[in-house]
Amino acid sequence: MKTDIEIAHAYKMQNIRDVASRAGIAREDLKLYGNYMAKVPVNCINETSVRKSNLILVTAITPTPAGVGKTTVSIGLSMGLNHIGKKAIVALREPSLGPCFGMKGGAAGGGYAQVVPMEDINLHFTGDFHAVTAANNMISALLENHLYHSQNNGICLREIVWKRVLDVNDRTLRAIISGVGGKTNGITRATGFDITPASEIMAILCLAKDLEDLKKRIGMIILGYEHDGKPLYVNDLGIAGAITILLKNTIHPNLVQSLEGTPVFIHGGPFANIAHGCNSLVATKMAMTYADYVVTEAGFGADLGAEKFFNIKCRKGGLQPKLTVLVATLQGLKMHGGHDISKLLEKNPESVTKGLANLEKHVANLRAFGQNIVVALNRYATDTEEEIALVRERCEHLDVPFAINDAYAQGGAGATALAHTVVDAIENKPSGPLVFTYQENDTVEEKIWKIAHNIYGARNVFYYEKARENLRKIEELGLSHYPVCIAKTQFSFSTDPKAYGVATGFEMNIHELIVNNGAGMIVAIAGDILRMPGLPKKPQAIFMDINNGVITGLS
Repeated sequence: MKTDIEIAHAYKMQNIRDVASRAGIAREDLKLYGNYMAKVPVNCINETSVRKSNLILVTAITPTPAGVGKTTVSIGLSMGLNHIGKKAIVALREPSLGPCFGMKGGAAGGGYAQVVPMEDINLHFTGDFHAVTAANNMISALLENHLYHSQNNGICLREIVWKRVLDVNDRTLRAIISGVGGKTNGITRATGFDITPASEIMAILCLAKDLEDLKKRIGMIILGYEHDGKPLYVNDLGIAGAITILLKNTIHPNLVQSLEGTPVFIHGGPFANIAHGCNSLVATKMAMTYADYVVTEAGFGADLGAEKFFNIKCRKGGLQPKLTVLVATLQGLKMHGGHDISKLLEKNPESVTKGLANLEKHVANLRAFGQNIVVALNRYATDTEEEIALVRERCEHLDVPFAINDAYAQGGAGATALAHTVVDAIENKPSGPLVFTYQENDTVEEKIWKIAHNIYGARNVFYYEKARENLRKIEELGLSHYPVCIAKTQFSFSTDPKAYGVATGFEMNIHELIVNNGAGMIVAIAGDILRMPGLPKKPQAIFMDINNGVITGLS
């Protein structure tokens, strides 16, 4: 079979004006980025249409290091829905350069379930990630300048919590010393970088409802604390407007297309293991404005992405999903069943059977949110009918509809069975009102405990002293009502990335609590998770090249 990039190159892209017109988006509303990409202004969102649309969340079992093809399923399902006569749009997150050049490669789908132009989407796209990076680091520069020129007046901060970001996996930037080399180089201090998807600016972009809301939220960002404990906000520097200028185009969702001309909104890109893991609220609502069925995804497994989608994005945006699709692969089930991770393509029914416990735990968690569920098995060429039958039988036992997704090999035609199953579930047994894991008036500790115990299976939660200090500060500031975003490994229910299957009876360690005041949430750093990833021994970059203008190795 051809590589993803070869398949993408063979497709004759349609003019984005025509894609928009078929969706009902006026051509004159488009902000064009060439012939195949455009932005659609946020004022095109119609809340009445949003309330009538059927929102479908695509999430997954706990993934392998290579993932389980959740984006491929999301794209394939949207194409499959259009194949059976429904009007569907998919809303996805933007790829980060870190994974693209690191371990996982791109994030534009795969095979015949891709979005195009895949090279542009996976690389610089419309510049959203660069704008977020620039806005974040402009705040850092203006803060450092403020402190430098104020130091002779006795003005300084007891603690600076704002960090710079870069959309590159660079472990050497996790902890650095800045301002060295003389007084004119600024104040010497210990600091570090996070990756751009972890920036609070990214979270704000994905939760803001329009440009004014974006500016308001940016002004609320806490940069540090004075010696009396009083926060220093972006608004205190008088720069919220200037930072918003850098993001004035970024707030608008990006419109592209699938390999079958399905409209696709791609906007925002927080990771679910270190941030809240969902595409922008405005992109989801834009898709719901123009389609009867909208497919969206949340990052990594349902314990991370789906939990945050429900408890944070839906809570803040007033969304009510009609259905959740839980993606599984035989490879993922084998990994959770104890099979050698380097041999997951081998037939092993016993490991599949054992690994189904992971799927069952996710099903139970999703049902606790009030969600009706469809399990989608993302088919690989090495899958055997015997192993597929084991998954189908377990789903029947759980009373969960089951369908095979073969969109990778067949495009939308390979997802029609899944599409029919999804429509049938929505028409006959849609999800009820969302049931949140915790209430807004719970304490932060109560919220973390309810997630850790009820979603992950932890027996207790331990707080390091820094986290305890953070808890006291959050209470002092009156911010305990914020939802909690737990940052932890994506490879396990626990904080141990090698604890496959269903981890139980473990202790969850909280190292730090970060106040994202502009985004309106508390980020809890659990276990050894890092907000600046490193590169693997053989990063994807070494397989990438360009010759005569043709890119190869990008997948």
